[in-house]
Amino acid sequence: MKPLQPPARIRTARAEDAAAIADIYNHGILGRQATFETRLRTAGDLGAAIAAAAEWPLLVAEAEDGQVLGWAGLSAYRPRDCYAGIGDFSIYLAPAARGRGLGKALLQALVGAARERGFWKLVSRIFPENAASRALCQRCGFREVGTYEKHGRLDGRWRDVVIVERLVPENLETAAPAARSA
Repeated sequence: MKPLQPPARIRTARAEDAAAIADIYNHGILGRQATFETRLRTAGDLGAAIAAAAEWPLLVAEAEDGQVLGWAGLSAYRPRDCYAGIGDFSIYLAPAARGRGLGKALLQALVGAARERGFWKLVSRIFPENAASRALCQRCGFREVGTYEKHGRLDGRWRDVVIVERLVPENLETAAPAARSA
């Protein structure tokens, strides 16, 4: 694998990153290999996620020239209190940034941000044929725990998803009692 040159800097997303984040996400939507979403996003659609980055990390990888090359973020897994420490993660890279180790750096940074905020588990779902995402998750300590069959329809066709998870062991013992018992 060719290393990313020059190295990207990972940082919290800012309001001015919204258009680049939307553009990168739209590549994923149009490619039909990374999400069930079909509605393209605008910079305005990303405003709330960027504003909530203190609670729900949203990170970007930026090149030396300031260009956003990828993003990774957490969102709520389920609304019940018992799931408060579980983050549902997403990660997307610009097409030109793929295959150079940037995804690993970005996902590791997201795991670190989740650890700092007290999350005890990260989860996601990946289309079975998305070998690159599955391999990335494996390299970053995630395990595949099963498959949801016919989880959703995309372009009129039922699609399965592989479920991945990673525990954050440092936070398991310190998880809020209400969140553990609900």
